[in-house]
Amino acid sequence: MKKHLSITGLGLCALGLFFSCAKNPFTGKNNLNFVSNSELFPSSFQQYGTFLKENKVIVGTADAKRVESVGMKIKAAAERWLKANGHPEYLNGYQWEYKLIDNKEVNAWCMPGGKIVVYTGILPVTKDDAGLATVMGHEVSHALANHGAQRMSATQLQQIGAVGVAVATGNKSAEQQKMWQEYYGIGSQVGVMLPFSRSHESEADKIGLTLMAIAGYNPEQAIAFWERMSASSGGNKPPEFMSTHPADATRIANLKRLIPEAKAEALKFGVVFK
Repeated sequence: MKKHLSITGLGLCALGLFFSCAKNPFTGKNNLNFVSNSELFPSSFQQYGTFLKENKVIVGTADAKRVESVGMKIKAAAERWLKANGHPEYLNGYQWEYKLIDNKEVNAWCMPGGKIVVYTGILPVTKDDAGLATVMGHEVSHALANHGAQRMSATQLQQIGAVGVAVATGNKSAEQQKMWQEYYGIGSQVGVMLPFSRSHESEADKIGLTLMAIAGYNPEQAIAFWERMSASSGGNKPPEFMSTHPADATRIANLKRLIPEAKAEALKFGVVFK
């Protein structure tokens, strides 16, 4: 019984840490975050710089300029939203940068602190500025919601849980200990870590939709982009419960539901869509 309580105690400690964290202005939720920006950002910036040195950065082209222009508009939208909602200091320490990379992969990402990469492979899917704004709004939102730090923190808790399992099963045979560790690994991944990641994707979709709308891009165009993304994948994706991302149908349905809210938020800033 005491060993079971030790695992429960770890869980309670984790919950206590979770609810003691500061509330994120974009999500309205308490962040699971054990890593401060002052610790995370320098490492993020260094890794970003290393990545740029090791990959072909495209500069001076129309596409590179579009990535920069759309990125700046999304950044400005985030600043306007934060100022209007009483959090003008929130972006202190962010160093925004937008780079187009010569890579056929259909991908884009944003590191903590506002370091953004767009691969050329995704441009045929984005097609226009609204499609690009959908992508960059989503990726920027991961940084704004501190998802990188939260993933690191969740991984730390997962590792602590593994130690708890080891302690609780210390008097069992080596075979049984291995079995329980495997159960824990699968259970924590499918039952906790993957849903955690999917929730981050949904948060980034919601925040990104609002930011693109405030920036002047019709949020309805996000649906067209994600439909093109779904078609480009050819349906070759794992089941939703085994994925880090929501299923395409789930994502599109959620976005359709959120469009009126994004438009209403944009209206507060004088942006009107027909």
